[in-house]
Amino acid sequence: MKKLVGFSIFLAFVVIMLGAYTRLTDAGLGCPDWPGCYGHLTVPKGEHVDAANQAFPQRPVEAHKAWNEMIHRYFAGTLGLVIVAIAAIALRNRQVNPVKLPLFLVGLVIFQAALGMWTVTLNLLPAVVMAHLLGGFAVLSCLFLLLLRLKHLPTTSPSSASRTPFTLALVGLAILVVQIGLGGWTSANYAALACTDFPICEGEWTQRLDFSDAFSIPEAQNYEFGAHDYDERMTMHVVHRFGAIVTFLYLLWFAIKVAKVKQFQFSHQAAALLVVVLGIQIALGISNIVFSLPLSVAVLHNAVAATLLLVMVWITFHLHRLQGGHYE
Repeated sequence: MKKLVGFSIFLAFVVIMLGAYTRLTDAGLGCPDWPGCYGHLTVPKGEHVDAANQAFPQRPVEAHKAWNEMIHRYFAGTLGLVIVAIAAIALRNRQVNPVKLPLFLVGLVIFQAALGMWTVTLNLLPAVVMAHLLGGFAVLSCLFLLLLRLKHLPTTSPSSASRTPFTLALVGLAILVVQIGLGGWTSANYAALACTDFPICEGEWTQRLDFSDAFSIPEAQNYEFGAHDYDERMTMHVVHRFGAIVTFLYLLWFAIKVAKVKQFQFSHQAAALLVVVLGIQIALGISNIVFSLPLSVAVLHNAVAATLLLVMVWITFHLHRLQGGHYE
């Protein structure tokens, strides 16, 4: 069970990175249908290409984009099957394994598959794309939480630890999830390069902010390459930058608080890890702006965001256990 969950965490991490790569290479509609690709289980080639182009004249076959999309789907499908297997094992050995979380994961991965379908059928509708991103992070976090639950028996009696660090951890998790969501919204609307200067936007950016329209969805037949105007995209980007500042300052302060929790055996290591991963993430975010969104840096920005989330889940889990808390 532990090995299977560990493997599923690896798969979930790969799926997140492949999803970012697919999005950043403009391959989200590399296959215009779902779950196949131009009516096939793989990317059409040879004599099948002409038939595919006739069936989808508005979206002719681009093999490299189609493969990016299909490889992402293959890994996501494998992850779904592994999660179903985990739930089946948990149900069969419910006396020793948690059941609620594996069953929740099955429901979550089904909904995530539906979001993947809607991403294609609704032509990259930004709200769906962002939800699909957050769903991937949620699956990864829940799998990691399940692994922690399997490795640590629930505490039966609370310690004298204060509830304050745990509450601060929950606030930190909420801030981080919001910031990831802002990043997803910025990416889904192709606003990552709406501000090319650093540390502030170019020109009279303060006079061009448009919050109401930046977080709305304009009517469009296709949302590939974005449907918002420049001012709206710039506003998304600015909000994401300010969110990064808030997230950085809060998590840095939280790391200092964690280091002082004497009951937490790994308090200093946890605080140091949080600061290091946080610093790497900020450096990658700045590099995206300064170097005009290099593909490798942008994909790593997603991967390190997932890593930062896992670090926060790990710290939150142990702070909860200090108070006698346990997870189903």
